[in-house]
Amino acid sequence: MAGEATRPARDGDPVVGVGGAGTGVRGVALVLHGGRARSFDAVRPGHLSPLRMRPFAARLAAAGGRHGLAVWTLRNRVRGWNGADQSALKDARWALGRIAAEHPTAPVYLLGHSMGGLTALYAAGHPQVRAVAALAPWLEPSSPVEPLRGRRVLIMHGDTDRWTSPTASLSFARRALGVARDVHYVRMLGAGHFMFRTVPVWHGLSTSFLLRHFAEDTGAALDARVLEPSAVLYRAPDPLGITA
Repeated sequence: MAGEATRPARDGDPVVGVGGAGTGVRGVALVLHGGRARSFDAVRPGHLSPLRMRPFAARLAAAGGRHGLAVWTLRNRVRGWNGADQSALKDARWALGRIAAEHPTAPVYLLGHSMGGLTALYAAGHPQVRAVAALAPWLEPSSPVEPLRGRRVLIMHGDTDRWTSPTASLSFARRALGVARDVHYVRMLGAGHFMFRTVPVWHGLSTSFLLRHFAEDTGAALDARVLEPSAVLYRAPDPLGITA
């Protein structure tokens, strides 16, 4: 991402790249990558999971940076969720703690894919989080919806995904109704887990959703063309029945 800097970390800490606004920060987007069910192998910069998230971070920075949106891209310590260890969630909470220390009054917006989508939904209970976009999240019937209370939520899932379950995502979205401030579920027709199909929709809709709420929360005067892709979410008669 152009203009990205790396926050210094102690040995064993996750790594954060920071782009977008460098001064005058009015909000922060935190971008979370995918991984594996179990692995304590270190995440490397060249791994596909973190690389897959760079275009999302770049779009957020390009559209929101000059309006005060900082974009933090997290690289986890290890590749796995690792059961009760919840390694990725620990790393996301570490990043949220650093955001809170540097920008204690800034609203925060989470975007994650696969394990990163799961992480974003679990981490949404942080008091500064306002909205979450989860792409092909790895969810189970026991995944809690309480962290989403009062948050705005977008879940996008390909209907041919064989790695994580679109059925579980839709069920989770239904359970989140009445807990989250609003919930939108988008069925990505013909798309699989790694977002190779309809790439512009994955990128454009998820980032527009977060930028829309950044603009609403802060009064930032974003370009209407940036916000238009997410307008479909609020025009849909059934917020859980959207297709793309």
